[in-house]
Amino acid sequence: MEGSQEANSSGINKNRLRLDEAKGFGEVYAIVKETVKKTLGHHRTGIMLFLDDLPFHLGAYHQAGTNNIIMNRALLQIVESATKSRRVSNAFIYSILLHEYLHVIGYLREPKVRPLVYRVSQESFGKDHITTYMAKKGPWSILKGLPIDQIEAPKRIIEIVKDFERTNQKYIV
Repeated sequence: MEGSQEANSSGINKNRLRLDEAKGFGEVYAIVKETVKKTLGHHRTGIMLFLDDLPFHLGAYHQAGTNNIIMNRALLQIVESATKSRRVSNAFIYSILLHEYLHVIGYLREPKVRPLVYRVSQESFGKDHITTYMAKKGPWSILKGLPIDQIEAPKRIIEIVKDFERTNQKYIV
């Protein structure tokens, strides 16, 4: 039993370090896929990420039947500006992508997804990590006190994130 606790602690520390040091959406997403696979045993490839300016109450969305995740670019920019921390920004991106990835792999109902986000976060990063805090309180909890409802963000053209999912799989286009 002690060996499995040490292995779990080692895995948690490895995940924390990887997330803290991740550069870009693709690296954070790779951690999302690995932690979901380890915790729930499910995975899917061929996912695309788009950035769009959405209402601030919406972090991202996945339209059922597609392989697309659309993340709120304006909200992400607010998080990055407000926190000025790669660690916090990566944790925010992880939390949002994890939630949407669970939708992508077939968990469509919110009452099912939210506890799974917490479970994957806690098992992957530990109870005291910021991802687990966001899973419990919501990603917007890190923006507490900011008047985001008073910010007006310009609507820009949706953009695709290049090299989001790195895979050796070949797909018919």
